[in-house]
Amino acid sequence: MKRRERTRQLIELGGLVAKADLIELTGDDRAVILGLLVEAGAKLRGEEREQQLLLWRRRGKRAFEDNAA
Repeated sequence: MKRRERTRQLIELGGLVAKADLIELTGDDRAVILGLLVEAGAKLRGEEREQQLLLWRRRGKRAFEDNAA
């Protein structure tokens, strides 16, 4: 059961990468995509973590709403 849940989580996260157009925008360069994610992780370890989360959460919600419309 845990394996199935993990597989579902990974598929959903991959879907978010696609929804953000990162595959097209990077030419499917996985090193670039990983670099973006590593950079995001670094920002979340910084002093302005809460501000960054708030900003990204707002953008993410807007993106979900735009795709639904």
